[in-house]
Amino acid sequence: MTGPAPLPAATARRWRTRRSAAVAGIVFAVLLIVALVAMRVALSAGDVRAVGTDPQRQALIRLSLNIVPFAGIAFLWFIGVVRDQLGAVEDRLFSTVFLGSGLLFLAMLFEGAVVATSLMEMAAGQGLDAGIWAFGRGTTQALITVYAMRMAAVFTLSVSTVALRTSAMPRWVAFVGVAVAVVLLVSAGERTWSQFVFPAWVLLVSVVILFTRPHGPGVAPADEAGATMRP
Repeated sequence: MTGPAPLPAATARRWRTRRSAAVAGIVFAVLLIVALVAMRVALSAGDVRAVGTDPQRQALIRLSLNIVPFAGIAFLWFIGVVRDQLGAVEDRLFSTVFLGSGLLFLAMLFEGAVVATSLMEMAAGQGLDAGIWAFGRGTTQALITVYAMRMAAVFTLSVSTVALRTSAMPRWVAFVGVAVAVVLLVSAGERTWSQFVFPAWVLLVSVVILFTRPHGPGVAPADEAGATMRP
C-alpha cells in the first residue's frame, strides 16, 4: 500500500497563511490590550499636574505609545494574510469594506498616539496648561474610543460576514463577531470598556484560526485528508 498523498503545494501554502494570520492577530491583540491598560492606568488621575510630576505615570504613557506602532504593524500583517487567504473566493464589496475599515482604524489609532505623544512632550517641558491638556486628551479619546472603534466594528462585521460565506472559521465565532460589531457601534465612546472588546475578538479569532481547520469551498476534502494525515 502506498502512503498518504503528499500535501499539495497550494494547500500547504494555505496552512502557512492561516498560521501567519493567527500569530499576527495574537501579537496585535496582546500589544493593544497592554497599551490600552497602561494608558488608562497612567491617566486615571485626569490631572495634568499628576502626569507632569509623576515619573511612573510618564513611564506608563511612554510604554503605551511605544507599543502602538508594533501593534499597528501586526494588525496590518493580519489584514494582509487574511485577505490573501480568501483568494479566489474574495468578494469585492466586502473586501473593500474590510480593507478600508481596517486601514482607517489603524490611521485613527496612530493619530491618537501622535496627539498623546505631543502632549507628553509639552508636559515634560512644563509648557502645558490644563486647557491644552483637556483638549488633547479629549481629542485622543474621541479618535480612539469613538471613531477608531466604530471602524473596528465595521471591520469585525465584514470579517464575520465573509467567514459565514466561506466557512473559513466556525459559525459561532462569526456570530460572536456580529455581536461585537453591534456593541462597538452602539457603545463606542460611552463605555470605556468597549475599546477592549475589539482586540479581545481579534485574539479569539486568531486562536481559533491557529487551532482549527477550515471546511469551506477553498479546501477540497482530499486536501483536508492529506493535511490531517501529514505530520
